[in-house]
Amino acid sequence: MAAQATESSEAEEQFLRFQLLPDTTALLPVHQTTEVLAVTSSQVIPIPHMPAYILGIYNWRGEILWMLDLGHLLGLAPKHQRLSTSLDYPVLVIHDSRRARGRKRTSGQATGEKLLGLVVDQVEDMEWLNPELIQSPPVSAVTPELAPFLSGYFVQPNGEFLMALDGDSIIARMTKPEV
Repeated sequence: MAAQATESSEAEEQFLRFQLLPDTTALLPVHQTTEVLAVTSSQVIPIPHMPAYILGIYNWRGEILWMLDLGHLLGLAPKHQRLSTSLDYPVLVIHDSRRARGRKRTSGQATGEKLLGLVVDQVEDMEWLNPELIQSPPVSAVTPELAPFLSGYFVQPNGEFLMALDGDSIIARMTKPEV
């Protein structure tokens, strides 16, 4: 019995749980995240002629960090259209975990690592989940904007659906020359 419990816990991976909207919860694997920040909206410098989901840039530890409205990128309402009393953005700093494997974590530009800041509605907590339990979403539930970044869904015992996103796919899309 103890061997089964050990095997089960070894298969689990840690995910960061956050909200894109009050009724839309998502997850990112912790190994794809670098840091969680609270950034005042006035510290984000807008860049003209960029897609609407790009909020601008932010000085993070002396480096330029592109800030994206993750909900808007995924086809949800833009953050500026949602009522909020806070001027702070909860930000998930993500890195390309495929390039970072086997290297010591440092800040990004010095190592050429690709980083992005994902603005979300709220950061909740960490969850241990088995990635093998990710289920494919019904085709009707996936928008064209969401599809490239969605690994699938976890269904909680209480029936709650949690979107599992792939940070590496988000970075790959945002670092293409045409974006």
